[in-house]
Order: sequence, then C-alpha cells, then structure tokens
Amino acid sequence: MSKMGDMAATIEELHNAAAAINAAANWLAEVFGAKEPAEKAPPAEPALTLEEIRAVLADKSRAGHTAEIRSLLQKYGADKLSGVDPANYKALLADAEGLTDAT
Repeated sequence: MSKMGDMAATIEELHNAAAAINAAANWLAEVFGAKEPAEKAPPAEPALTLEEIRAVLADKSRAGHTAEIRSLLQKYGADKLSGVDPANYKALLADAEGLTDAT
C-alpha cells in the first residue's frame, strides 16, 4: 500500500475510534445520568409583581396607613408605586407588612 493509502486508512481508523468513544460516552451518560440525579439549584423564588405589591399597599391604606405608605415609597426613592425599582419590591413588601394598627 502507498503512503497515501496508509494515511487514508489511518484517518478512517481515527474516525471510527472517535465514533466509538462518542457512542460509549453517550451510553455512559444515559445509564449513569438516569441513576444519579443531577444536583439541582434550589427553585428560584418567584418575582413579586407590581400588582401584588399594589394589593398589599391598598389594603394597608384602607386600614389607615396611607401616610406610612407614602413614607415607605419615599424611602425607596419614589412618589408612587410605579416608581419603585422592582429589585426593592421584596423589602417594600416586608416593610408594608410590618405596618400594624399599633403604629
């Protein structure tokens, strides 16, 4: 066989070896992946929506906490709820839920 023929045969063997390794890796992933559950990240906390915050603030306002709500909005840099950064919704909600009739 010529050198070119030898090279072509070697390349073909390498392709076959790569395909066999790939098939073995896929089989191992399939077999062992099903038996060992992958570590899952804890479920993400659902983001609070403007509507959810608005409902809580409306309830607190009806309960007589309108002035405190205005102060909370200003604390978070806004004159109205739509001006509050959504990143601050959780803290705003916690502050609003802390408003009780004792204040």
